Amino acid sequence: MSVSIAVPRHIAIVMDGNGRWASKRFLPRIAGHKQGVDALKRMVRACAQRHIEVLTVFAFSSENWNRPADEVSGLMELLALALSREVSQLKRDGVQLHFVGSREGLSERVRKGFEEAEATTSANTRLVLNVCFNYGGRWDIADAAQRLAALGERISEESLSRAMAMAHCSDPDLVIRTGGEMRISNFLLWQLAYSELYFSELLWPDFDEAALDAALAAYASRERRFGKTSDQLADGSSVSV
Repeated sequence: MSVSIAVPRHIAIVMDGNGRWASKRFLPRIAGHKQGVDALKRMVRACAQRHIEVLTVFAFSSENWNRPADEVSGLMELLALALSREVSQLKRDGVQLHFVGSREGLSERVRKGFEEAEATTSANTRLVLNVCFNYGGRWDIADAAQRLAALGERISEESLSRAMAMAHCSDPDLVIRTGGEMRISNFLLWQLAYSELYFSELLWPDFDEAALDAALAAYASRERRFGKTSDQLADGSSVSV
């Protein structure tokens, strides 16, 4: 039997290409990031309509601090503005918001915004939206191990999984990267062990509902074996997702 499910429970997206989208139009890079916010709002609605349970997006990596200072400050201002404008709508739409990543180095304004947004949407159940901000996959693993060691707990796959920043949801079934690049870029390194990968040539601001449906169709056509063989799956062997 096929173990592919028509719709993945959890989609993760590396939203790549905002800067290139702006450069192609002779616009400042921050204009591309503003368009990227609009694309994210569109994608949140599309995922909710398709009964996807969890959407995780890579908004700002721990390495992005190395970008030009004006771009970083612009991103921070854009984030603060988006929080003030969008949280009420997310609450009405049933979206539960989580900010995943280190909060060290963030301004008090941004940290407080994160806390208030999470509290405001905590009771929502239609869609979980994880925004990975100041996040890195290696940081996530090291931080989880450090916290387990501080508690004197044995480090195992199970205990690490429980200590990870994404322990509140299942691992991603499908990972989409836009912008034509084919790499993970330190995103959810632990959680992507058995995720299906899908790469789109579209720049993130151009990634729309039709592009999402193409990714979902590709996902549905794949056989997820989780270390088993096709013959085992045909025999009815269970697969732990």
